[in-house]
Amino acid sequence: MKTLHSYLTRQVLASLVMTVAVFTFVLLLSNVLKEILGLLVAGQVGFVTIIGAIGLLIPFVLVFALPMGLLTATLLVFGRFSADNELTAVRASGISLVSLISPVLALSLLLSGVCAWINMEIAPQCRVAYKKLLLSAGLNRSVMMVPPRTFIKDFKNKIIYVDSVDGPNLKDILIYNLEDDKVESYIRASEGKLQVDKKTSTVTVELTDAWRVGTIEGKSTPQPVYSEMLTITTNSFFGKPGEERIKVTDMSLTQLWNEQENLEKRITNPGAIEKVSREDLPAKLRELEQQRDELTLPIKVQIHRQFSFSFACIGFTLLGIPLGIRAHRRETTFGIASALVLVLLYYSFFIVGQSLGTRPELFPYLILWLPNFIFQAVGAMLLWRANRGL
Repeated sequence: MKTLHSYLTRQVLASLVMTVAVFTFVLLLSNVLKEILGLLVAGQVGFVTIIGAIGLLIPFVLVFALPMGLLTATLLVFGRFSADNELTAVRASGISLVSLISPVLALSLLLSGVCAWINMEIAPQCRVAYKKLLLSAGLNRSVMMVPPRTFIKDFKNKIIYVDSVDGPNLKDILIYNLEDDKVESYIRASEGKLQVDKKTSTVTVELTDAWRVGTIEGKSTPQPVYSEMLTITTNSFFGKPGEERIKVTDMSLTQLWNEQENLEKRITNPGAIEKVSREDLPAKLRELEQQRDELTLPIKVQIHRQFSFSFACIGFTLLGIPLGIRAHRRETTFGIASALVLVLLYYSFFIVGQSLGTRPELFPYLILWLPNFIFQAVGAMLLWRANRGL
């Protein structure tokens, strides 16, 4: 039995190294072509900087390459086992499928732990270092001052969140106006345009389809106030060369927890309800709860994404083994094509969940766990049927 387990493990590890290398190269190539190659052609960066940037990108792409590589490896190895009748010989010896694949399942658990460590700590730090390296090398980004999906606190008495940035054009904007470190009012707008005046150190944002809630111009407005066009001017922030605020998507797990705790403390400040009458207290508490949910939702989505993303290796292994046996094919192209289809299906849930990052009523962070439950449940059922020879 040990000989069989050793043989199977070597086969899976050999295929895993090959497939992870291929997927890592492809993912790195897409990032290099998109962000680095232009700088190299323009002569803005040297070869040493390019090597350093690629090295910092490797942990970031490994989070994707490891699960994809393990899925492809299981499809290839068990498809070849089935096609060469090796699996039939194993069953004829009285060895069950579950007993046979136990080292592969253990490997998937180990790789899930490695993915969790990279995804929660190593990859975010490397991604931030990578962006700082490009900025210090002369990369001029329009999102440097207002990065997307980041809570910006560098403007006086304001917290700003923008879902997407395309040059000066902003979309899905939230602006919280603070008074004594508590939210006095907030503005939600579908679109906006950013204008920066470096001479006067001011930032002007022209908002379209804006709704204002809370204290407006010194008057409390229980009902939202709509403005077709709304202009806001505030003091700007200009960081040092090469400095960029960390996006929520680039934060480590510890940073995300700290950010969530700080935002919740700011919203639930006791001073926010100390002047509220007893009759208005329930409505005020509901308003504060809604503000807290909206402000912390992108952080919750990212935390759940990091955790759920780390379980991809387990789901892919449970599904890849029986699919490889059923396919009864030994061709490499078939295994890679099948893996790509499954990967696209798996990651589509993450795309949907993150796209709903400003809709707390839809619980987008729960959507991120659906692919794990679906893949593991379907994989366990197919394994059970394959173990019985169905």
